[in-house]
Amino acid sequence: MLRVSVLSPLGKPLMPTKASRARRWLKEGKAKVVHNDLGIFQIKLISHPKSQNTQAIAVGVDPGKHYTDIGVQSARSTLWLAHLQLPFKTVRSRMEQRRIMRRGRRGRRINRKVAFSKRAHRQKRFDNRRQCKIPPSIRANRQLELRVLDELSWIYPITTVTYEIVKARGDKEFSPVMVGQNWQLQNLQEFGFEEVKQIEGWQTINIRQQLKLHKQKHSKGDAIPATHAVDGVALAASAFIRYGRIECHSQGWIGEISVTPAPFTVIRRPPVSRRQLHLMVPAPGGVRRKYGGTVTRYGFRKGDYVEATQGGRTYRAWVSGDTEKQVSVSDQNWKRLGQFSKNKVRLVQRSTGLIVLPTRRSSNLLPSKESV
Repeated sequence: MLRVSVLSPLGKPLMPTKASRARRWLKEGKAKVVHNDLGIFQIKLISHPKSQNTQAIAVGVDPGKHYTDIGVQSARSTLWLAHLQLPFKTVRSRMEQRRIMRRGRRGRRINRKVAFSKRAHRQKRFDNRRQCKIPPSIRANRQLELRVLDELSWIYPITTVTYEIVKARGDKEFSPVMVGQNWQLQNLQEFGFEEVKQIEGWQTINIRQQLKLHKQKHSKGDAIPATHAVDGVALAASAFIRYGRIECHSQGWIGEISVTPAPFTVIRRPPVSRRQLHLMVPAPGGVRRKYGGTVTRYGFRKGDYVEATQGGRTYRAWVSGDTEKQVSVSDQNWKRLGQFSKNKVRLVQRSTGLIVLPTRRSSNLLPSKESV
């Protein structure tokens, strides 16, 4: 059964309620609809309720290199599913481009006609091989996860966060994956959740099989619940069920949980190019054109959700750029739909730094309603 998230008059997350009850509250004027950056339907109470007691709600995070999936689960129902398309490839390619551009500028600055000892070589300011920095691509992945978890903490009364970890054999602390993983776990500890659990992959598989959740193991890039979201639900379910001793001489699963249909959302960051002071190739005359940035000349920002009209057709998409007389609008994959007149583009929502594509209907993870 679909559940609607509820906020108190002071903005405190309360336990989600049934959709029928939420409709009745809205009709009677006891609540109003509020918006959030994740596109989750949410209401806020007008007057203080008699009780603000909450139950346990867990979030499961299945991190990856290109995709991360999140599941929000209570003991009675599945609340929300998300598929995060991580910016790993985009950040990696841009860092490579920045390295090439820097090398070109430094090469042009040096006068190779003078002796090597008299050239304008700047000495290194620090040894960047000893600071154990997190690679920008890994850091961007983990920051997107934190961005979503931070927004979820203002929507649901989350008590437990379960994070799937990777354990490498031997001394592998130099691994970027391990460094990013440890950095993320430290951030989660500072978030203020009641409990941050760590689960290995084989434990996730056992819980998923016990819940009878089907996982698609081919085409893992498909933005459907069967690719990765099932693991997010299994991770969240670990807060309610566990494998242990039932009797003196037998073991089994302890606890109860219900996996129900829930909204499924695809989230990514808009791949906006940052402002560049120096392009790769100068324009004729030595003048370099403007490139990158988030501000357009018509008041829109790149990533704004707008409604654009052209030729009798209306599109709802995101601002991706501008020209002297037009505004470029792109779809969720950042492919340009067209260039529209500035007078035929209407702002719907300011950029939140996220592109959110919620599904219109709930996604069912089980072939039939089952409880464990």
